[in-house]
Amino acid sequence: MHAYYPLLLTGGIIGFVSVVLIVAYASIKDKKQSMGFDRYMKDGEIVRRLLRYAKPYRIQFIFVGFIMLIGIAYDILSPTIIGKVTDLIKDDFELKELYRLVAAYAGILIVSMVCVYVQAIVLQKVGQKIISGMREDLFTHIESLSHEQMNATPVGKLVTRVTNDTNAISLMFTSLLVNLIKNLFVIIGVLAAMIALNYELTLMVLCFVPFIVLFTMIFRKFARRAYRRVKDRTTDINTYLSENLSGIKITQIFNREDEKLRDFTEKSLGLGKAKRDQILVFGIFRPLVYVLYISSILCLFYLGGKGYLDGASFLGQTLNAGIIVSFYMYINKFFTPIQNLAEQFNWLQSAFASAEKVFTIMDIEPKLRDAPDAVELDRVRGEIEFRDVWFSYIPGEWVLKGVSFHVNPKDTVAFVGATGSGKTTILSLICRNYEFQKGEILIDGMDIRKIKTASLRKHFGQMLQDVFLFSGTIRSNILLGLEGVDDEEIMAACRYVNADHFIDRLEKGLDEPVRERGNNFSAGQRQLLSFARTILHKPEVMILDEATANIDTETEVLIQDSLEKMMNIGTMLIVAHRLSTIQHADNILVLSKGEIVEQGTHRQLLEQRGKYYQLYTLQFEKEKLKQKAGGS
Repeated sequence: MHAYYPLLLTGGIIGFVSVVLIVAYASIKDKKQSMGFDRYMKDGEIVRRLLRYAKPYRIQFIFVGFIMLIGIAYDILSPTIIGKVTDLIKDDFELKELYRLVAAYAGILIVSMVCVYVQAIVLQKVGQKIISGMREDLFTHIESLSHEQMNATPVGKLVTRVTNDTNAISLMFTSLLVNLIKNLFVIIGVLAAMIALNYELTLMVLCFVPFIVLFTMIFRKFARRAYRRVKDRTTDINTYLSENLSGIKITQIFNREDEKLRDFTEKSLGLGKAKRDQILVFGIFRPLVYVLYISSILCLFYLGGKGYLDGASFLGQTLNAGIIVSFYMYINKFFTPIQNLAEQFNWLQSAFASAEKVFTIMDIEPKLRDAPDAVELDRVRGEIEFRDVWFSYIPGEWVLKGVSFHVNPKDTVAFVGATGSGKTTILSLICRNYEFQKGEILIDGMDIRKIKTASLRKHFGQMLQDVFLFSGTIRSNILLGLEGVDDEEIMAACRYVNADHFIDRLEKGLDEPVRERGNNFSAGQRQLLSFARTILHKPEVMILDEATANIDTETEVLIQDSLEKMMNIGTMLIVAHRLSTIQHADNILVLSKGEIVEQGTHRQLLEQRGKYYQLYTLQFEKEKLKQKAGGS
């Protein structure tokens, strides 16, 4: 039997050397990633960023670690107790000793179960708090992105990051990290117990370690790739659903259901293939680990059984049935956490892939940032000035070219021109929804880049053509979270803009439910609600961007009356295609291809017989034709 000793010793040494070489290879690979050869994050970076969220709860995690160490006593001690029971039954049977061993086994089992229960409760509570904080940070970061960045990012992608990906990460804090550490401690404790019991048989087990580590490193590489593909395909399908469910009416109107189904099926099959690849990687890895486990058991039975039968000794150490039984259980305890590690590693790769996606969004630098010396704006008179402003959405393709104009406080200024002339862009720049490239924009003589963005926007009220209403009630859509406002103030704002005409007819009044995007109200009713919302927030500058477009005649009368009232509140900036709605404006700016070509009052521009005169005449002729067609 001593002939086996050099073989086992060599195998054990090879096992440790293989682990060192593989870890060295992994560190070199990570270094390449950090130098920019791979666009993905390193595991170490992901773990560090995730642990920042766990830092406030370190006391709870330390407590869980203490409970965990107590709980693994069962895994370490139970095989030894079973081995002693085996020897006790085989040799001189002592009932008292049997009772003592059984009581010890039961006590350790109960303590272990209690520890597992307490550990699970604490981790679930802490884990959900951590993920809740991460979701809030992610949502807050998304809110800080500029309009340009939001337009470039599909909504479905952002929804997937906030929901699916954070759910995958939550497993790390509720179970994965602690169980990974627990399994590592179990493996170390089992190895220590095996060495104390019989170090030669332990060398035999170590011969299988390099294969386990090698398989794990290979699995790590392919599993991460597989999970990345799954996350990408999931994002694709969520983005597609978000867009196409929003536009389902267009799909039905143009009878394109079959084409959309083909596109969806293609994306669904892509997700299915990515899932199969992921399952295949895990389906190969775990059976390989199980094969190593069975091989080690066979070696134990052969070497241990042969040594026991040949002389009750093995490589100089005494062997008995209890040692062989204990070793059998220890090998099971050694490989079970490794197999658990395989499954946990599988989920860990999913969590890491999700964390990459989440941190990719969080690493997007907002294009609009407040200057370090930016100030709060307590009050606004409403004086606005553009000085030689240039702006482009795409570098080199100027939308505004040297635009300059001045708006006096409480003036009503209108912007007219063909589609694409830059009207809406001017209004967006005033609110700093986009950053202009050249020139200056002043509010009350102060550069808007020296004002905190939130403070600046607080003084603006925007009423757009496409009114967005949130699911909820009329009250919640008017308030938008504004506190300290009672129903009388809300209804006063509604009466001011004539929204009370239809609200009073509703069964529940201000508590009337608003469905998604306000589709249970007409376009005119939604616009009146947006007017009431704006008035209630008491802005000093009001912006109307095609707010009177697509409105029925009856509602237009109410809106015109509302506009005349609002003109007395503060500065008003209007973009309108219906020139009849801006005849009383203090100044009208006519834009063409990003430049101001004319400006003046309605009467002055008509007398010039220029661009505005052409637009007005053309629109007037169209109105006459409509009236004639209606009369006939």
